Amino acid sequence: MKVGIIRCQQTEDLCPGTTCIKCASSGKLAFENVGPSDIVGIISCGGCPGKRAIPRAKMLVDRGAEVIALASCIFKGTPIGFPCPHAEQMKKAIVNKVGENIQVLDYTH
Repeated sequence: MKVGIIRCQQTEDLCPGTTCIKCASSGKLAFENVGPSDIVGIISCGGCPGKRAIPRAKMLVDRGAEVIALASCIFKGTPIGFPCPHAEQMKKAIVNKVGENIQVLDYTH
């Protein structure tokens, strides 16, 4: 599978995305049902309230992503311990934009 990862902009200074990359590449944790995946891109949500995540998800799909993974920093708050208060709304808007044929994962690890 080909996956695009969207991460929280606030965690970029704290996390290089290494665990997200490892999980996607090996098909572990959130990617167990997806299998080992090639990453077509990793991009931030664009900052609060995450409105830029919607066109960015579409851009990842246009570049070949079959799955969009919202990194664990968004729904789980990893590593800063603060989940995004806009996560559900962001996910719904992404699904609306890219269509239901594109799987959207709530986390990566």
